[in-house]
Amino acid sequence: MPIARGYAATDASKPLTPFTFERRNPNPDDVVIAIKFAGICHSDIHTVRNEWKNAVYPIVPGHEIAGIVTAVGSEVTKFKVGDRVGVGCFVDSCVGCATRDVDREQYMPGLVGTYNEFEADGKTRTQGGYSDSIVVKEGYVMSIPDNLPLDASAPLLCAGITLYSPLRHWNAGPGKKIAIVGMGGLGHMGVKLGAAMGADITVLSQTLSKKEDGLKLGAKEYYATNDPETFTKLRGAFDLVICTVSAEIDWNAYLGLVKVDGAFVVVGVPENAIPVHAFSLVPGRKSISGSMIGSIKETQEMLDFCGEHNIVSEIEKINIQQVNEAYERVLKSDVRYRFVIDIASLAA
Repeated sequence: MPIARGYAATDASKPLTPFTFERRNPNPDDVVIAIKFAGICHSDIHTVRNEWKNAVYPIVPGHEIAGIVTAVGSEVTKFKVGDRVGVGCFVDSCVGCATRDVDREQYMPGLVGTYNEFEADGKTRTQGGYSDSIVVKEGYVMSIPDNLPLDASAPLLCAGITLYSPLRHWNAGPGKKIAIVGMGGLGHMGVKLGAAMGADITVLSQTLSKKEDGLKLGAKEYYATNDPETFTKLRGAFDLVICTVSAEIDWNAYLGLVKVDGAFVVVGVPENAIPVHAFSLVPGRKSISGSMIGSIKETQEMLDFCGEHNIVSEIEKINIQQVNEAYERVLKSDVRYRFVIDIASLAA
């Protein structure tokens, strides 16, 4: 079996350390990828620290993967050696399920995560992108447009699709007023994508410290949520509010910003239950909804859209030896706006 090298978590309380492991032998429908860059997602931190109580160690995290095809199986038709490709949050799904829906695949049973899951055989652990190679079924590999740099494209595979999907679902476009709550790794992608779709984008951030960035990336307005006047001034202003933060917020105050028939969409996952009063919803026929990544079909659509509009993530590139420090900086919101690991640094 092919040998891969990477960094893994072996315990919830320990730092990630160098790790050598076996990848599965490629099947006829598999694509073998040399990983060049891997983004760091907050979900990686939640998982390796067992904050979601589902960790099975050792775990090689990483589901924002950009790389180059090094081999293809005999049945592969979409890719060839040398192609620029990406792998996102899942690497398999139940293709034979009666409920399968290629447009909503991420919500169907049988989804297999890129790491901390079992492959179809029920025995082989999936391991993620903080490593030098990966073997993935052709149907779960996506093409990265040639005009986009690989390093800054990696976060599109999670952060990008996480914002693209609700923007598309709730019909972002000209004439729509949309607020993005949080100006971080997710939020800044919402600004870029929403603006490219033609929507009127407002950023709601705790302070104005990133206002210049927000306006430069495409927002028309930028308000501080630590100012109570913000919630008075913007009451009933938005067709759609997308909340990217996982911190505790005043949910009822934020719902006050939504127009009649508007939606408040949760993509950041807070630790505690969401406390919402019925009267924050009923008088305005408002809805509160959730959204999670996107299907393979929609993720490729997002990548193509980004290629057309020259959209990538704003990144800080690091060596893999800095990953534990980067985790602590993510928790302090000390990155503008997504860490990306240069996998070449594994050889250092």
